[in-house]
Amino acid sequence: MNRHRQSPLATAHLKRLVAEWAMLADLCFSDLVLYVPAGDSSFEIINHIRPSTSQTIYHSDLVGEIRSNDQRPLVSQAYLSGEMTHGDIDSAWLGETIRVSAIPVRCDGQVIAVMSREFVSAARVRPGALEQTYLQVFDRFTQMIAAGTFPFPEELVRLTNTPRVGDGVILLSADGRVEYASPNATSALTRFGARGVLIGQPLAALGADSHVLAQAFAQGAPGVGELESETEVTISARLLPLQDSTGTTGAIVLLRDISDLRRRDRLLMSKDATIREIHHRVKNNLQTISSILRLQGRRLSEPTAKAAIEESVRRIRSIALVHETLSRDAGDDVRFSTLLRPLVRMVEESLVAPDRPVRFTVEGDGGVVPSALATSLSVVLTELLQNAVEHAFTAVAHRDAPQIVIRLERVSEQLRISVSDNGVGFPAEFHQRSQQSLGISIVSALVETELLGTIEFSEPLAPERSAPAAGAEITICVPVNRQSDTAELGTDR
Repeated sequence: MNRHRQSPLATAHLKRLVAEWAMLADLCFSDLVLYVPAGDSSFEIINHIRPSTSQTIYHSDLVGEIRSNDQRPLVSQAYLSGEMTHGDIDSAWLGETIRVSAIPVRCDGQVIAVMSREFVSAARVRPGALEQTYLQVFDRFTQMIAAGTFPFPEELVRLTNTPRVGDGVILLSADGRVEYASPNATSALTRFGARGVLIGQPLAALGADSHVLAQAFAQGAPGVGELESETEVTISARLLPLQDSTGTTGAIVLLRDISDLRRRDRLLMSKDATIREIHHRVKNNLQTISSILRLQGRRLSEPTAKAAIEESVRRIRSIALVHETLSRDAGDDVRFSTLLRPLVRMVEESLVAPDRPVRFTVEGDGGVVPSALATSLSVVLTELLQNAVEHAFTAVAHRDAPQIVIRLERVSEQLRISVSDNGVGFPAEFHQRSQQSLGISIVSALVETELLGTIEFSEPLAPERSAPAAGAEITICVPVNRQSDTAELGTDR
C-alpha cells in the first residue's frame, strides 16, 4: 500500500493537531481517529485518542490499520468534498452502529487528512448543561479545523503543566465575559479567591494576573499564564480563541490548580539553595584549614616538615575546589573538566618555577560525574600532577621543553584519565610498593579501594638515568556509576 506523502508543512500541521486533540476528545466525549490517504480507495489511521471524560468504543489500538472507502464512506466523502459529513455506519467488528462526524483537516488551502469523531449513540445519556456547552465548543473548533485556522502555530501554545478539560473550563463570549464555568473551574477560582457569581463577569475577574490572558484574547491569539493569589493558590490558565470568518467570537480558558506543584517547586528550590550553602560553608572551612596550615608551615624550619605541610595544603585545596563548584551549580553532579583546569592552575602556581616553566595540556572531556567521585578524583589528579612536576624533569640531560598532558576519555560507564610527561621516566625501583612516594600511595589507595578502579604505570622507554628523556604515563580507570558503593565503603572505614 503506497501511503500518500505529506509535505513538511502538512506534517507539522498534523503534529500540532495531535498535540491539541486530547482537549478535543474530552470536549466531544468521543474517540477521535485521524485518517490520511493511503493510495486508491483507502485511508490509513495514523493516530487515535480516547476521551478521559467518557468511555471509549475502541479497546484495541487502531494506529496503522487501513480502512477502505466502503468501510468509511463518510471519511472519503469529507476528504474529497472538503466539507464536514455526519452519519451512521454499521460496524461488523463492534456489532453496533457507530455515529461518525468526519471533519476535513485543511492546511494551506488543501485538505490533508480527516479527523473523525466516532461514538456509539445508544450509550449516550441525555446531555446536561456541561455536555451541551462542551459539544458546542467542539463544533466551533471543528469549523476552525475545516477552515485551516486551527491548530494555532506551535510556538504560541507551549505550556508546562498544560490544563485539561477535566481540570476546568470557562467559556467566554465575544466581549470577553464569562458565559459558562464548569464546576471544577468554579471550585478552582473559589479557592483562588473569586467571590460571587462568575457568569457575566469580565476576564479580569479571574485575578490580578489575568491581563496576559486578556491581552491574548484582544489579539485573537492563544495565551498562557499563571494566576497566583496571596494565599499561595496557583492556577495555570490557557486561553484559546474561537474564531470564524468574521473574527474572534469567543474563547475558552482551561484552568488547572497547580498549587501543590508550585509548593513542591518552592521546597525543591529551598532545598537546593540549602545544599549549595552547605557546600559554600564547607569550602570556606577547608580554606580556613589550609590557611592555618600555611601559617604553621611558615613557623617551621625543617625542609621535610615544610614540604609535608605544603602537600597537605594542596590536597585540601583540591577538595575545596569541588565544593566551590557545587556551591555555584544546582544538583549533585559536576562536569569534571570544570574542576580540572583550576586544579592545573593550582599546581602550576605552587610548584612550577618561573625559570623552568612546564606546559600543561588537557585533552578530552570526562563528562559529568557524581560529586563524591569528583572529590576523590580531584585529590588523585593533584597528586599525579605534583608527582610529575617534582620528579619528571630533574635530570640535567633532559633537553625537551617540559610538558605534561592530561587526557580524559569517557567509555560507557568508565572514566579513563591519563597523566603523561616527557620527563626522565620512572626509576628502576619505582614499581616496588615500598619505594613509592606518599602521593602515589594515596593515589593507589583512593583509586583501587575507594573508587574500585584500576591504576597502570607505563614502563620507561630508556631505563638508564643518563639517557634522553623517555617519559612516563600513569593511567587510572574508574566506574562512574558506583558512587553509592563508594559512599558505603567510605562509611565503613
